Amino acid sequence: MDALTLFIIRHAEKPGEEWPGPGFTADGVADTESLVLRGWERAGAWTALFGTDLTGGDYAKPDAIYAATPGTQANQPPSSRPAETISALAARLKLTPNESFGKGSEAQLVPALLKLSGVVLLCWEHKAIISDILPLIPVNKGKPPTKWEGSRFDVVLRFDRAKGDDKFAFKELFPKLLSGDSDKPLGG
Repeated sequence: MDALTLFIIRHAEKPGEEWPGPGFTADGVADTESLVLRGWERAGAWTALFGTDLTGGDYAKPDAIYAATPGTQANQPPSSRPAETISALAARLKLTPNESFGKGSEAQLVPALLKLSGVVLLCWEHKAIISDILPLIPVNKGKPPTKWEGSRFDVVLRFDRAKGDDKFAFKELFPKLLSGDSDKPLGG
């Protein structure tokens, strides 16, 4: 298999008790399924982290970006948060994000990701990351989390597969981009 670095992030902050205020689209239209102001700030911080040559080390520019297709979960509102979270980064890198997989199609998404090479960034919903994505990634070094607290939007999960290998080394990263971000590992 080819070498692959896979970064997984959760969509940025959403309307709720911890981050009050309305969600709104990039055009400023109120939308409960969009990011709140803090979420748009985080989207900009991810852009600075992954979209420049300033960081290096643990963070690399993605060659491809994936985000959940908005509005694909049956009987639920069409969340735009994953796509909004990576929109500025994709624009900066002049990449067209792959939004052809929706929440609920993780069993098709993960095998497609594992066939890739280079550096890939995936932005998804945290519960599905834990229950439907991480169990499908073969890991031989490190232990991915089994819980993702609802209040955490500040973590990067990094998976590295060397050329010729079929399993990944896992590392949990804490870039601490915004005030209040933590360096405490996720649960599990």
